[in-house]
Amino acid sequence: MSAEYVTEPVAKPKRKISVFDFFYKYGTVLMIFVIMIIFSIATPNFLTGENISDILRSISIVTLIALGVTISLTVNGLDLSVGSTAGLATILSASMLVLHRQEIAVVIIVPIIASLLIGLVNAFLVVKVKIPDILATLSMMFIVQGILLTYTKGSAIYTNMPLLSGERAPGIFIPSFLALGQGHFLGIPVPVIIMLLTVLLVHIIFSYTKFGRFFYVTGGNIEAARLSGVPVNRYRMYAYMFSGLLAGIGGVVLAARIGVGEVNAGSPFLMDAVAATYIGFSVFGAGKPNVFGTLIGSILIGVLLNGLTMLNVPYYMQDIIKGAVLAGALALTYYRSKQTSTAV
Repeated sequence: MSAEYVTEPVAKPKRKISVFDFFYKYGTVLMIFVIMIIFSIATPNFLTGENISDILRSISIVTLIALGVTISLTVNGLDLSVGSTAGLATILSASMLVLHRQEIAVVIIVPIIASLLIGLVNAFLVVKVKIPDILATLSMMFIVQGILLTYTKGSAIYTNMPLLSGERAPGIFIPSFLALGQGHFLGIPVPVIIMLLTVLLVHIIFSYTKFGRFFYVTGGNIEAARLSGVPVNRYRMYAYMFSGLLAGIGGVVLAARIGVGEVNAGSPFLMDAVAATYIGFSVFGAGKPNVFGTLIGSILIGVLLNGLTMLNVPYYMQDIIKGAVLAGALALTYYRSKQTSTAV
C-alpha cells in the first residue's frame, strides 16, 4: 500500500497596495467628488440639475477632441493640431451655412472630410517624411490657423454678416444644425448624447477588437509589432486620421453650440484635451491612454472650470490651475512608469 501525500497549495503573498498606488488609481475620481463638495458648499447653485447639464454640455466638445489625442497617443504619437482642426471644422460649417446656403448633410460632411485630410497630411509627415510627431503636428497647427485667418480675413462668420460686395450673407444657421449643439433629446443635451455614443463606440473598438488592440501593440513596441506582422505604418496613419476625424466632429458640434464661426474657437480646446488625456492615464491604474480615463479627465476639468467660473475666478487664473493639474497628472504618470520600469 503506497502512501499518498497531499501537498497544500502555497498561498502567494498578497501585494500590499501603497498609498501612492491607491491615489494613483482612484485619486482622479476622489478629486472630482472633493471638488464638487467644496464648490457645492461655496456656491449653492453648483449642484443644481441645470448646472450639471451645463458641465456635461461643456465637456462634450473637449471629450470629443481629447479622444483624438488619446488615439494618437496609443501609437506613441501626439497630435497637437486638434485644436486648429476643430477650428477649421467650425469655420467650414459656418461657411457652408451662411455663405453657401447648404443643407445639413453638406454642412457636416465637408468639415469632416477636411478634418480627415488634415489627419492624413499629419500621418504623411510623421510616417513617410519621418518628422517627429510633435513638430509635424505643431507645424500643421500653424498652417491650418494661417489658412483660416487668410480665408476669413480674421473675422467671424455669422448670420447676416456684411460681405465685401456690400451685400449681406444669404444664409443662416438653420435650426436642424443648431440642434446638434443646443438641442435636447429626452431631456438630455444632444452634445452629451453625441459624446457618450462616441466614447462608447471608441471604447468598444479599442478594448474589444483586434483592430483596436493593434494600436496599443504599435505604440508599445513598434519594432516588435512590425516583426509580429502588424502593419505599423498603416495603424499610425489610422491614428492620425481618427484624431482629425474626432477633432472635426468636435468642431462641428462647437459651431452648432455657439452659432457662429470663430477663427480661434478651437484653439483653447487643445490644452484641455491634452490635459484630459494625460489625467486619464492614471484612472483606475490604467497607465496608458484609454477612452474611459479621458472621459473622467474631461469631467475633472469641466467641474473645476465650472466651479471656478461660478466663484468669479478670472480666466487667466483658471489657465494657471489647468496647467498645474496637467503638470500633476504628468508627474504622477511618469513617476509611476519609472517605478514600474525599476521594478522590472
